[in-house]
Amino acid sequence: MTLQFLGATQTVTGSMHLLTANGNRILLDCGLYQGRRAEAFERNRNFPFDASTINAVVLSHAHIDHAGNLPNLVRNGFIGTIFATSATRDLCGVMLYDSAYVQERDVEYVNKQNAKKKEVPVEPIYTSEDVEQTMAQMVGVRYRQRIEVAEGIGITFVDAGHLLGSAVTLIEIRENGKTTTLGFSGDLGRRNMPILKDPEPIGDVDIWISESTYGGRVHEPISGMEQRLLEVIQRTIDRGGKVIVPAFSVGKTQELLYVLFTLNDSGRLPAIPIFVDSPLSVNTTEVFRTHPECFDKETLKYILANEDPFGFGRLKFIKSVDESKKLNDIIDPCIIIASSGMCEAGRILHHLKNNIQNPRNTVLVVGFMAEHTLGRRIVERQPQLTIFGDLYQLKSEVAILNAFSAHAGQDELVNYAQTMDKAKLKNIYLIHGEVAQAQELSRKLSEAGYGNISIPARGDKAEFPR
Repeated sequence: MTLQFLGATQTVTGSMHLLTANGNRILLDCGLYQGRRAEAFERNRNFPFDASTINAVVLSHAHIDHAGNLPNLVRNGFIGTIFATSATRDLCGVMLYDSAYVQERDVEYVNKQNAKKKEVPVEPIYTSEDVEQTMAQMVGVRYRQRIEVAEGIGITFVDAGHLLGSAVTLIEIRENGKTTTLGFSGDLGRRNMPILKDPEPIGDVDIWISESTYGGRVHEPISGMEQRLLEVIQRTIDRGGKVIVPAFSVGKTQELLYVLFTLNDSGRLPAIPIFVDSPLSVNTTEVFRTHPECFDKETLKYILANEDPFGFGRLKFIKSVDESKKLNDIIDPCIIIASSGMCEAGRILHHLKNNIQNPRNTVLVVGFMAEHTLGRRIVERQPQLTIFGDLYQLKSEVAILNAFSAHAGQDELVNYAQTMDKAKLKNIYLIHGEVAQAQELSRKLSEAGYGNISIPARGDKAEFPR
């Protein structure tokens, strides 16, 4: 049995790991890498293996950095089955089509700029036709349903509490008369977050592959998130400005809408229009409504009372490009929520270029921004930002609310590991985190009595038994 770490290694994007056992090659996630554009384009287009040799894919959840490169895998010759929860499959059904569409539109825009500069045109990594074939190869699996994905390799999904349908995966490998259990966290959620159920323990494993996005940070208390959000909104209103929110269309937008709904329901939300400028957010919100089995008790209470926590009076979903452009003409305070979450594509780029030079406005960051993304440069408050090849001055306020993070913090990651039998757990691999974050988590786990903790680099292999 061999594990090879091929993505989200010492960084947080492009999740992809290769498990080889019994002559089978199983890919854990197949995400898009986001970062420096030239590097991202090269890494996403070209796989470090022959796609036709992969027998199956086990998908943890639908976020683009975990699922976004599946159509390219299929385009390059993968003909096996993609296993995911039913909710993840449904989300991918809208998200991957949107990804193809955004690539095609962004490439169209960039090529217009390239033509003016007499530069070579570029092509999208995949198209909607590739997505159609990908969805035909994806099957939905229930939580706690054990299924054989290849000879001697079985998987069981449990709820990760990170995103609708997200899963921690228990993988059982029977090889040479021995059974090895491997746990793959995907992205681990947090307890007591809005909408979703809490993360579910996976049980005891021999090998634990854990995300470490916030391995060096303890989050702000969830209990105070509503008040902190209100403060940001109110001071922006007082300046006569707009609140611009880059948000992942799948998960983060719905969480933010839920909190705004509860504030509105309690009469605390100021009178301000809210626009969700993302066709994907509209479609994924519909998917959320069809999977109440993933909701926590508080959200189900609203559903059973025929209230819609994802849509209320002052909220407007924007679908067309023309409607999106008209938001630029609004001079009064408003909230504009748009994707993509890391500001690397989509309509948020247009809203940023039209608003960040106005000191009355606020850019509200509610999610993680990876290294070398425009979102990270905003978090770092770099004075000049390049958007679509042009320079803009960052004069808006930048407000960061980490309480909205859907990723477990350091204490939560350690607590989850402590649900496993320490004597059985022989190896821990920390992925999906920048080096400093992974190192801090490694230190905390060591203090808690765990050994054999590794932070693999891209391409590193681990062979078992050792």
